[in-house]
Amino acid sequence: MAAHRIVVVGGSFAGLTAAYDLKRELGDAADVTVIARGERFVFIPSLIWVIAGWRKPGQIVFDLAPSLERKRIRFMHATVEGFDMEAGKVLTDRGEVGYDHLVIATGPKFDFEAIPGLGPAAGTTLSICSMSHSIDAAKAFLDFTQDPGPVVLGATQSASCFGAEYEMVFNIDRALRQAKIRDRAPVTFVTSEPYLGHFGIGGMGHGEPMVKAFFKMRRLESRVNVAFDHVEPGLIHFTNGEELPFKYAIVIPPFKGVDAVTNTPGLGNERGFIPVDDGYRHVDFPNIYSAGVAVAVAPPEPTPIPTGVPKTGWMSEVMARVAAHNIVADIKGGERKELPFGEISALCIMDAGTQGVILVGDHVFRPRDREWLIPGPWSHWAKLAFEKYYINKMKYGVSRLP
Repeated sequence: MAAHRIVVVGGSFAGLTAAYDLKRELGDAADVTVIARGERFVFIPSLIWVIAGWRKPGQIVFDLAPSLERKRIRFMHATVEGFDMEAGKVLTDRGEVGYDHLVIATGPKFDFEAIPGLGPAAGTTLSICSMSHSIDAAKAFLDFTQDPGPVVLGATQSASCFGAEYEMVFNIDRALRQAKIRDRAPVTFVTSEPYLGHFGIGGMGHGEPMVKAFFKMRRLESRVNVAFDHVEPGLIHFTNGEELPFKYAIVIPPFKGVDAVTNTPGLGNERGFIPVDDGYRHVDFPNIYSAGVAVAVAPPEPTPIPTGVPKTGWMSEVMARVAAHNIVADIKGGERKELPFGEISALCIMDAGTQGVILVGDHVFRPRDREWLIPGPWSHWAKLAFEKYYINKMKYGVSRLP
């Protein structure tokens, strides 16, 4: 009997977890292929440390091909351009790849174009969304330290990476202090969240007063519940008519689905994210699954300014595990799993320089029976340890570890 063809699109948290789990459970019964546009895995949570020079790019990456091939998983370095669901094919710039089951774990497209004048390409604001963006932001930061001025950090409407934006503001604040220019570099945090500590999930525990206390202690200004209208060099314009000058700015843009999904009618929703059931199977195509940021998730509550839902590395891995389990059940039989996104446990380490907060909850969305926010220096140590642990876990394919 021919081996079952499984294609995983994406080589980050969700994609690697799904691929390793599928090959481990199915063995020779499945040919697993990972297609990714990048040749390396990047530990995205550490990109904030690249900006200040606390991490070199080579310290937080590894090559995908040898890691996957060690587990007898084929790696294809290619850009996916679309999908033919009827024929069961992934369309790439290096040819077509057939599949019996497909896992879409692409992550998002960074929609800088949604805000006129926003982003590195426009020459205005910087970004930490990718390795290349962070390297450029690091170079700009070195220049900025020689001639400081107002700093703006945060995220636009429809962004969904709130843990990163808070880590960014605290770590840049630390870097400015180390450079001894903090007094000449006032910092303003901007966000679509209705209040500090909303995190895109409706808040958690005493998050709001805790974040406000951090901001007061660090002398950080904030503008919440704001939407970007357009950006010009040195000046952000909000939809409420307010303006905010800057000399150095890192802004997380809106997220949307990747072009390969938006170019394929019927595959994604209006924003290009994949609609799935509680088993992370596509609602219309039973042999297509999705995990990670590519999944469509509705906010738990409406907010005055559109605010996306964060899909962290932890959440991405959990979704990928459920998707992989259900593909194995499709092929070998057995009980399927269902885990609604809002019922995934919340687990996040928010680094704040030498301090931080560990966030733990039994559910991402309320109601929750248990939720804790644990501040202290151990949060910083925990993230340092987790970085090393997770990079090696993925490098050597031991996805069964927690």
